[in-house]
Amino acid sequence: MTPERKQQWSWACYDWANSAFATTVLVGLFPLFFNSYYAKGLDGGATTFYLGAYGNSLPSFVIMLLAPGLGVLADRRGWKKRLLALFTVLGASSTAGLMFVGEGQWQWAIALFALAGIGFFGGLGFYDSLLVNVARPEQQDRVSALGYGLGYLGGGLLFVLNVSMVQQPAWFGLANAAEAGKWAFLSVAVWWLLFSLPLFSGVRESPPRHDPAALGWSGIWATMKQIAGYPAVYTFLFAYWLYIDAVGTVASMAVDFGMKLGFEPGALIKALLIVQFVSFPAALVFGRIGERLGAKRGLYLGLSIYIAVTVWALSMRTEQDFYLMAAAVGLVQGGVQSLSRSYYARLIPKQSAGQFFGFYNMLGKFAAVLGPLVVGATARLTGNPRLAIFALVFFFIAGMLLLSRVRPPAGGGGAVDTGLSEAK
Repeated sequence: MTPERKQQWSWACYDWANSAFATTVLVGLFPLFFNSYYAKGLDGGATTFYLGAYGNSLPSFVIMLLAPGLGVLADRRGWKKRLLALFTVLGASSTAGLMFVGEGQWQWAIALFALAGIGFFGGLGFYDSLLVNVARPEQQDRVSALGYGLGYLGGGLLFVLNVSMVQQPAWFGLANAAEAGKWAFLSVAVWWLLFSLPLFSGVRESPPRHDPAALGWSGIWATMKQIAGYPAVYTFLFAYWLYIDAVGTVASMAVDFGMKLGFEPGALIKALLIVQFVSFPAALVFGRIGERLGAKRGLYLGLSIYIAVTVWALSMRTEQDFYLMAAAVGLVQGGVQSLSRSYYARLIPKQSAGQFFGFYNMLGKFAAVLGPLVVGATARLTGNPRLAIFALVFFFIAGMLLLSRVRPPAGGGGAVDTGLSEAK
């Protein structure tokens, strides 16, 4: 394996590592355990609101505030890997802490879940920004897709083990499903830390840019002025803000949606497994679509299928419908995420990747504040979970319309210094 390929695989291993949190905790077991164990006794509307507002929206809001400034700091000081390590430890340790929360202690559970979410989402901007260090522009669709593909595979494999623990606790010498769930959360923390090591040891980041005057709020303002000089960048960021909101909300609220429709927990877990293992090859295929047809066409395809899914949710009745919807989401979820990352990487100046991806992460988290709130508020006001999911169709449509207006610079932007990369 060439040194270049070794760096790319080392980078992609972080997707394998942190996706265990996304699958087992964020969209898998935690919503189930929160409804049936941690928040036992609360009514369904309250659990949906607490999960959406405090568990999902609050961490996203915190990262929305922190990401731009930390991105500037990462570029100026050469601290991408250092800050990624900090958020990784925060996320993994908070996830491990769920093992010690008892039945009915929903306040502690949601607090630790929120801290773990800050660790997970907070590290993504630094991880994403390292893509420009390990892959040339023509490689970025494929390498980005490799990361997402490994993430879905690795997260899915641990999720299978965790589900087996919960469904058959006696096989693992555990007393009941509640104890098994707590051990599952601990296994996620260990997995996350262990498989992060290749990135920290095998990926080289850009040298620091010694510019102390550009740190803090002045640095954030300087980055905003830089973005204003790249029409393709700010147009894409607004499009991404809209459609990734809906993508993330579909993932984070899917289990709660299924529970409100009366589906059995076993059916919900099967649907999540379908998403994971369909997403693995599908993400790799979308990487090839990006290389051959263009990332924008790949994004149009994926977002069109998401629109069809949200419309379909209005008429969903059976568990079989839910399985089919899971398969449809699995076909496009990883593709939309990976092509968004690689397309954006080609629009931005490489030497400012940390701060530009800080804004990318900020907008993604700002979107994640709105989506769960819209779903939670719609469910509470109407009592109809189908309408709550359908509300997301407007985010997809608006995002596609804005995406159509993105005009990349000739020759690609990612590795080119256009003269606007330094603060003026």
